[in-house]
Amino acid sequence: MTFSYDAILIGGGHNGLVCATTLAKAGKKVLVLERHTVVGGAAVTEDIAPGYRASTASYLISLLLPEVVEEMELAKHGYKVLGRNPSSFTPLPDGRSLLMGPDEALNHREIAKFSARDAEAYPKYEAWLTRVAECIEPLLTEPPADLLPLPASWRARGWLSRLRELRRSRKLYRAMQALGDELPQSIELLTGAARPILDRWFESDVLKATLATDAVIGAQQPISAPGTGYVLLHHVMGTAGGARGVWGYVEGGMGAVTQAMAASARAAGVEIRLGAEVGEIVVEDGRAVGVRMRGGDVIRAKTVISNATPDVTFRKLLPATALPKPFADAVARIDYASASMKINLAVSELPDFTAMPGKATVGPQHRGTIHISPTMEYLEAAYDDARRGQPSTAPILELTIPTSVDTTLAPPGHHIVQMFVQYAPYQLAEGLHWDAIREDFADRCIAAVNDYAPNFAASVLYRQILTPLDLERRFALTGGNIFHGSMALHQLFSMRPIPGWADYRTPLRGLFLCGSGNHPGGGVTGAPGRNCAHEVLRGG
Repeated sequence: MTFSYDAILIGGGHNGLVCATTLAKAGKKVLVLERHTVVGGAAVTEDIAPGYRASTASYLISLLLPEVVEEMELAKHGYKVLGRNPSSFTPLPDGRSLLMGPDEALNHREIAKFSARDAEAYPKYEAWLTRVAECIEPLLTEPPADLLPLPASWRARGWLSRLRELRRSRKLYRAMQALGDELPQSIELLTGAARPILDRWFESDVLKATLATDAVIGAQQPISAPGTGYVLLHHVMGTAGGARGVWGYVEGGMGAVTQAMAASARAAGVEIRLGAEVGEIVVEDGRAVGVRMRGGDVIRAKTVISNATPDVTFRKLLPATALPKPFADAVARIDYASASMKINLAVSELPDFTAMPGKATVGPQHRGTIHISPTMEYLEAAYDDARRGQPSTAPILELTIPTSVDTTLAPPGHHIVQMFVQYAPYQLAEGLHWDAIREDFADRCIAAVNDYAPNFAASVLYRQILTPLDLERRFALTGGNIFHGSMALHQLFSMRPIPGWADYRTPLRGLFLCGSGNHPGGGVTGAPGRNCAHEVLRGG
């Protein structure tokens, strides 16, 4: 059988580019097929109006593996992280505010305004999260240990596979062992709910609410749901922002990350075709042997690797009879529940916050993530609306102003404001449709900011609204889920994307997955792509 390529990558998002480059550097002939006219997937920078550019979907960096940055020589190809200090600002309705960041003295002063006890506890909390993160992070750079006693009918494993699982199990055991006396409370962080954890550590509502948003970003879950503790931890991993858990801007927007990756991929010999949409994965005798393009052309390869969601890969690109029924049924059960929305704004001036006035020049309140979520009950109420299929009456908002440190995105004196919204449920109640309510809900979000910065609404010149439905349409994110599948407890580690298939392989020989629907999950990490490439090189 003649193959044109060693590997075809479906989708030119960041994980696809990482995977392709890793394979090419190992001597493989690799083709990336991207349906859009630009690579990057959800990590792209686009014009939202003449002279104004924004990170359309993904908007901050922290989780990108240092190994990926080094191996792909991203700095050489233009990747530059711009730090944020302070990194967090939470205004309150009563005119007070909370500033936080990498400056320990600042954190102590700011938190002490609300609770002296919390000011003393916060460094200990951060140190604990750091210790857990440092133990867990090595487990993210390879397939997770599969400890489930699944029947052979679910997946047959040879003795080499079992030996690898034993080695990974020992690595997991050693990571847990390293936590020592902190293991019991760390298990709760990995499996439990964020709210009781934060309630035990702190008494100040504004501090808890500021920290709790990381536990629900991208999820349709309340902060009291099991599994939100891990999502909280997931968001404080990584050092790409300049320090652990500190998120940074990328100069030129998030598209600069994936453009640097594309340049690295091409330098390694990867062929990238844009405007090339795959219509079907070609299967012969139980093996993936290539792809059929929308126009009908077939391109053959020894290995096909999908950067799409499991739903798109298995239910839209494969013939209905290509997969064993138990596997197909498990894929159909994957939870893609989502309540995320993105609004990108071009504004004529900086927000002038009542809690910290100033708009003529960039102040500390403008550099980091601005949290419109003053209390824990505010977060719970926002979820309650979404649970009933209603966009939140008082939405949780995270605002970032990349032009506070990056002057390449807007004309002088003007700014880009990126608004990440929770909860905007993909699945709406009967009688509601996102195409009909998108503008009104965007007005509601802007008005919510205006309550804290009275000049905000009048400063908006242009806006780009991406509802969950838009995220699905534009980026093929099933259900609008930014993580390629919920990061709930039952869809993490060896159960991602489904139990027994967390090693990037599939029941079809020659078909692999490299997207965020796989371990270790969402965010611009590059880990699924890199891990998948290593499994392909190990042998399909």
